[in-house]
Amino acid sequence: MGPVLSFPPELLLAAQGVRVAFFDVDGVLTDGGIYLSEHGETLKRFHILDGLGLKLLQKAGITPAVITGRDSRPLRGRMEALGITHVHYGTENKLPAAEKTLEALGAGWAQAAAIGDDWPDLPVLRRCAFSGAPANAHSEVRAAVHHVTHAAGGHGAAREFCDVLLMASGRYGELLETYE
Repeated sequence: MGPVLSFPPELLLAAQGVRVAFFDVDGVLTDGGIYLSEHGETLKRFHILDGLGLKLLQKAGITPAVITGRDSRPLRGRMEALGITHVHYGTENKLPAAEKTLEALGAGWAQAAAIGDDWPDLPVLRRCAFSGAPANAHSEVRAAVHHVTHAAGGHGAAREFCDVLLMASGRYGELLETYE
């Protein structure tokens, strides 16, 4: 039995050849809320589907990279647990961080994808060969990308984005078989 998931051919064509995928955190890998404990510690809620999607990208030879305007111990712990080594914390201007990552990986914008939810993500989203936004992203961002996910940020949007990249790479079915 093959995969039940499918995407429009034109979407998969736009996502072919991606070697690097950039992810925002707040509003993409999380629901965008900022949770503070009574001691002022920042808490983050991550969706487990998104985490597996990031791991599957790595297995498919696509490097996930995270660029976020915030920094916290929970965030660093989650990135470490997922094995994501290309991470830029506390980065308001995301374009230089993305360019640094591309250079380090020997890749160009034509081999890059990104998913973001708000204006600070636009410079990276507009340069990538393939871009996405969660369903609850700002309207300017949704209008600028190739694909708007059905899921909201922090609720599987990153996984859906990963699934598009995996399908476009031709590795989705093979990876799915390892779980059967």
